[in-house]
Amino acid sequence: MVGSAIVNALQNWGYSNIITRSHNELDLTNRQAVRSFFEAERPERVYLAAAKVGGIHANNTYPAEFIYKNLMIEANVIHEAWKVGVQKLLFLGSSCIYPKLAPQPMAEDALLTGTLEPTNEPYAMAKIAGIKMCESYNRQYGTDYRSVMPTNLYGPGDNYNLMNSHVIPAIIRKLYLAKLASEQNWVAIEADEGMSGPIPKDIRTQLHNICTLQLNPCANIWGDGTPRREFLHVDDMARACIHVMELNKQAWRAHTQPMSSHINVGTGTDCTIRELAETIARVIGYDGRLTFDTSKPDGSPRKLLDVSRIQRMGWSAQIGLEDGLASTYCAYRTRNLEY
Repeated sequence: MVGSAIVNALQNWGYSNIITRSHNELDLTNRQAVRSFFEAERPERVYLAAAKVGGIHANNTYPAEFIYKNLMIEANVIHEAWKVGVQKLLFLGSSCIYPKLAPQPMAEDALLTGTLEPTNEPYAMAKIAGIKMCESYNRQYGTDYRSVMPTNLYGPGDNYNLMNSHVIPAIIRKLYLAKLASEQNWVAIEADEGMSGPIPKDIRTQLHNICTLQLNPCANIWGDGTPRREFLHVDDMARACIHVMELNKQAWRAHTQPMSSHINVGTGTDCTIRELAETIARVIGYDGRLTFDTSKPDGSPRKLLDVSRIQRMGWSAQIGLEDGLASTYCAYRTRNLEY
């Protein structure tokens, strides 16, 4: 999702000699493969958007995969980029690097000041290592490696698999499926499963009951709905990445700490998960019930970034949440219809 948005944004800025690789073409956890890629291509700049990502369920279920794959990806790419002389690199991190109970909004200097949120600690530790790797190469080798810490991202191209998706695609898909069931459109439900991944057994049973017994539509959301989250459209994130990369070193250092390589990227506003679900319901046209499963984890009580530094650098988000959700849902529906 993020990589595609960055490529589109670079093209809009007039860049044409853009080198990309899919996971099928290049395994970034394979050091020799990464080395061969950099020796052959020798890029001038690198945007490191690749990562193993997922929601609370995925982070809880596969902690070893999350820490191993992310550590290997960033170690291989950053080191091999330096070896072939890449002077400018942008590493994409995550707002989960900050302590669970960090003061809100979370400023860049909150890093390593407290205990991390347990549900995604392995992922967060890997991202912190990536930041420190960039800082260490800058310190020892004089490179210009920078890191951006985005808040929760969403947009076209997101992952809608209910076993490992983030909160926005999960809620979009759950409400969309419940709406289809209320319309007795099981054909469309099966088409959605073919495109977006398997429907868990409990949700399938619920959809079947709505569709065949004509029960009132109902969609179940993880947690109690009270945690507050900040959401950034991926196109805004892509613009931020290029904005940060285009800044000269003097402009970058004017707003960052000595040798620091990371900066927050977000909207500066948040909402509760309940408010998010209600907004998505309006966008989709879903008028059924929303229920909240308090047996499922909530994660951090609040995650809001202090984005004053990047705003002083001349960047701010442009896409409002409801407008962004509408375009995301439109892209999701279009993809399903094409399937």
